[in-house]
Amino acid sequence: MWLLLAFTSAALLGFYDVFKKQALKGNDVVAVLTLNTFFSSLIFLPLVILSATGALSPDSIFYVPSCGWDVHRYVVLKAVIVLASWLCGYFALKQLPLTIVGPINATRPVMVLLGAIFVFGERLNLWQWTGVLCAIVGFYFLSRSGKREGIDFRHNRWIVLAVMASAFGAVSALYDKFLLAPAESGGVGLNRMVVQSYFMFYQFLMMIPVLLIMKWNGNEKDERKDIGVFSSSMFSFRLSIPLVSLFLCAADFVYFYALTLPGALIAVVSMIRRGSVLVSFCIGALAFHEKNLRYKAVDLALVLLSMVFLYLGSR
Repeated sequence: MWLLLAFTSAALLGFYDVFKKQALKGNDVVAVLTLNTFFSSLIFLPLVILSATGALSPDSIFYVPSCGWDVHRYVVLKAVIVLASWLCGYFALKQLPLTIVGPINATRPVMVLLGAIFVFGERLNLWQWTGVLCAIVGFYFLSRSGKREGIDFRHNRWIVLAVMASAFGAVSALYDKFLLAPAESGGVGLNRMVVQSYFMFYQFLMMIPVLLIMKWNGNEKDERKDIGVFSSSMFSFRLSIPLVSLFLCAADFVYFYALTLPGALIAVVSMIRRGSVLVSFCIGALAFHEKNLRYKAVDLALVLLSMVFLYLGSR
């Protein structure tokens, strides 16, 4: 069951990446991210209210239990980690082709794997290790495909931000396992709905001062517009902005639920979720008319092959 949920989350994340690319096109990065955290908070606000008033039964999968600072402090840290990943990722995605950023994100589970082995003591079988190796080889070929578009993986600041986004995302995935795992397994045992509902809210609160600071700097320094720092002339609201929040919340809801099921391996779930690149790559090729697709298709095939090996190893 947790494998099926992981693949569902991957499909939803693929559409999330596509809508995110569309939302950022010609738009200010910080403003878009602030709105994304705002809409995500709005999605869960009714559930928090209905749970607090007793209108939603504790037996419901959407129930959000009340909790104190001893729980919220863990969620605040989660919000900081994810926000760092999103800030790096949004700036990178604005400047790089989706068919480059997607496969970079697909290498995130390799980082998660190392943490899962050393932190949680997870062990992978031969099929799963073969899948990881395919992902690593795919990243190498991706760097060669990037050079055909003048993107040097070693000296391009947007590539650095994309890699940093993946690194923070890997830390977040490992932290998720720690938050949701029961105390007897070395975790905190938090309720998944508490984590998902409140970390979005805390992110929105954190983005408000960031937006104000960037707005002030953007008004003072127009030459910074090329990297997407706030400028009122650089923002136009479009439907893709709330759709980013909708698909992200749905993908994370399925993801958190999968992690609470018996036998779920964070290394495998994280790798499968990166299969979202299949959706974003195909739509990116059709909708954004990106280049060198034949070479990037080889990278994509390796990512797909890694998904197959992971599935075979997890049956």
